[in-house]
Amino acid sequence: EVQLVESGGGLVQAGGSLRLSCAASGFTFDDYAIGWFRQAPGKEREGVSCISSSDGSTYYADSVKGRFTISSDNAKNTVYLQMNSLKPEDTAVYYCAAGANWSCLSGFGSWGQGTQVTVSS
Repeated sequence: EVQLVESGGGLVQAGGSLRLSCAASGFTFDDYAIGWFRQAPGKEREGVSCISSSDGSTYYADSVKGRFTISSDNAKNTVYLQMNSLKPEDTAVYYCAAGANWSCLSGFGSWGQGTQVTVSS
């Protein structure tokens, strides 16, 4: 059974940092891209970042470039999202998802339950 479990969310002041973790199990971690998404109240879900399993290529939404960093620890089957210089507009539920294959461009099928990130001004 594919499982993705996010952790690391919380309440932080603007300008602060958080590191989210996505622990994966039930599939060959090295074969699939892992993406981070977020959904704020009343808004559509948006892609935040992704890391490809083929060559470690990373992708970021323009809104988080230069502030967020995605990384992967294959030995721990875990993907991290380091979030620095947080802004109130980063407030959302953050989800990780496993790609259909190694590529970040092929869609995502399995999702975690999400972790809340709240940034106060």
